[in-house]
Amino acid sequence: MIPLTDLQPNRYTSFPIMTLTLIVVNMLVLVLQFLLLEFNIDGYIELIYLFGSVPTFVISQQAAGALAAITSTFLHGGMFHLVGNMLALWAFAQRVEDACGPWRFLAFYLFCGVVADIISTMSRSTEAIPGIGASGAVYGIMAAYLILYPRGRIKMMIFYGFGFWRVPFRAYWVILFFFLTEIPNALGVLLINDVESSVAHWAHLGGFFAGTLVFLFLRPDAFHRFRNELPL
Repeated sequence: MIPLTDLQPNRYTSFPIMTLTLIVVNMLVLVLQFLLLEFNIDGYIELIYLFGSVPTFVISQQAAGALAAITSTFLHGGMFHLVGNMLALWAFAQRVEDACGPWRFLAFYLFCGVVADIISTMSRSTEAIPGIGASGAVYGIMAAYLILYPRGRIKMMIFYGFGFWRVPFRAYWVILFFFLTEIPNALGVLLINDVESSVAHWAHLGGFFAGTLVFLFLRPDAFHRFRNELPL
């Protein structure tokens, strides 16, 4: 089940400039990663460990240190990792950016990414494995969408057998599905010491909880409408 796009029009602007900018920047960074992987494998590994979020490095203030909470959100483990995150970002971020404005939205996106990384680092504080990806920030955007537009409609691609369908769903069903499926996985990583996972489940949950503070980043008019329970 893959989110494709939001089906409602924006209120303030029709062009999500910051959302598109973030998608382009993430794509360019992945191209750089592919070039390093192809021509300089040592440079690629150095890049991941320098700008990825390595818990032991963050705690001991090595490599990018705390700055890795931001830089790691622009690194991805491959094309499928990037495409999954960017499709979800495109689907949920357009109307969230509309409610915030581009620069407040950028601040909100980075805030969610930083909180997601802090929670993830705390959950695996003894590991020396780089955490990379925008998924923590994307989960924050999903939480914001749930709060601002709970009855919004999201077009989803659903795979079944050898085919697929594009089906609209209410946003709250889609977002709650992704959120609730993370909880048992995150608890398993935390409570069972020998569980290993290539997915940063605690980063997802951390980003989601950070996203509930979206009201701090809204446009003044959007905040007025939100506070008075008017449709955004």
